Amino acid sequence: MLFPRVAALPGIWLLRVRRVQHALSLAGTLPRPVRAVSAGSRALGSVWASDGPVRGGGPEDPREDEEEEELLRVPPLLPFDAQRVCVLHPDVKRPAGKTPRSTAEWQVAEAAALVRALPGWSVARTLVVSSAAPGSRQVFGKGNFRDLTEKIRGCQDITSVFLNVERMTPQTQKELETAWGLRVFDRFTLVLHIFRCNARTREARMQLALAEIPLLRSSVSGDSEQQDQQGWGSRYIMGSGESFSELRARALRDRELRLRRVLERLRDKRRLMRKERVRREFPVVSVVGYTNCGKTTLIRALTGEATLQPRDQPFATLDVTVHEGRLPSRLRVLYVDTIGFLSQLPHSLIHAFSATLEDVAYSDVLVHVTDVSHPDAELQKATVLSTLRGLGLRPALLESAVEVHSKVDLVPGHTTPCSGALAVSAVSGRGLDELKAALEASVLRATGRQLLTIRVRLGGPQLGWLYNEAVVQQVQELPEGGAAHVTVVITQAAYGRFQKLFPTDITSDPHTD
Repeated sequence: MLFPRVAALPGIWLLRVRRVQHALSLAGTLPRPVRAVSAGSRALGSVWASDGPVRGGGPEDPREDEEEEELLRVPPLLPFDAQRVCVLHPDVKRPAGKTPRSTAEWQVAEAAALVRALPGWSVARTLVVSSAAPGSRQVFGKGNFRDLTEKIRGCQDITSVFLNVERMTPQTQKELETAWGLRVFDRFTLVLHIFRCNARTREARMQLALAEIPLLRSSVSGDSEQQDQQGWGSRYIMGSGESFSELRARALRDRELRLRRVLERLRDKRRLMRKERVRREFPVVSVVGYTNCGKTTLIRALTGEATLQPRDQPFATLDVTVHEGRLPSRLRVLYVDTIGFLSQLPHSLIHAFSATLEDVAYSDVLVHVTDVSHPDAELQKATVLSTLRGLGLRPALLESAVEVHSKVDLVPGHTTPCSGALAVSAVSGRGLDELKAALEASVLRATGRQLLTIRVRLGGPQLGWLYNEAVVQQVQELPEGGAAHVTVVITQAAYGRFQKLFPTDITSDPHTD
């Protein structure tokens, strides 16, 4: 009989098709070897307890809400319990005469910062080992691998190993975990786990679930090879005509389609919000930069919003947030705080968050923040620019971006380069007035607004109309009485409406200071 044979296969105890698909879509989350750390453990439920609402409201159909909640019930890629991690960095020697993109020292420092971004996680040891080809199956040579194995096995306080490469193949991961007796993970997996811990809105969690699909798919592929070698990977399941591996792959495809469908619904809501902002003529300024470069601190300084609480850690901001501020002309603008970028991330991760980053593409002005106190500031700047180009932003938006050098208070004697970048310290306030003036000029230019002085009659509806439809800066009564010069910031469309409503009562001149 087939059934006893099938019952012996791992994972086939879920008989209902829907539950089978849900379980199989989590391929790659099977237990890995790990040393336990009891202190500082964290329950899974507490991570999701503070889930925030999606801006614009949740789905109106309860069935949609149920579908979304089902898609979010996914076990973690890495443990939430405290971990003492060994950061293992493969140091690639570049050809003679070719400048390295970054030193191993700062690459290790960034890797350690990623580990410490997780609650209860700490760096127990860091190892830098020469590697000719970190992307190959054999990351290290035989001699280096033997020495590494002795060091890692001899350090009993290590509970997991972070191999600081973009992606590992499932075969490499299994071989390393077998050799060292510990869980081994790569940069992609760690960043996804940080995202999961920081994601609060439903949209961010959905995008994260979509970003995990390539990782789960590669795990399914690796498991399929192992099952085929063991001789049971091609067995059909309960007369379905599909092998266990094929069923898992199909379940992943189904999960991906459902996630994309849900994200498209959320994307439609974002489009509606953008239309409302356009209708109300709010200029939008998106603040972008490398992770932990000081974007949120800068927005707090520009808006005075005390509720903003920046955190000194990577990916503290994962959900796009919008904050109102005023320019020197008293024009209201919306500052968009975006997710930070990071080097050596797969394109699929950025693509999964395209719905969130779509807000950047529809901005009026872009502010590119670079932490000049960081030794790798130029590399971080290049990473951000490369990512922005990959998002397909219109060239005019990129070329007109306001460049900000942040944290200059940490760099004694910092001087502004000839590139036109503004030196700013959100903590001390240095350069904030110059930044606001530059933002105002950029916003007026990008949105077609004008700074005009209009002569209007007092006692009529004109002044009230301007207060409602424009930003009134100054009202100066004229000596002859019954009239005033009103200085306003007004869009071309609004000024056209004003001229049609009051064609014979006004004269206007461009404001020149």
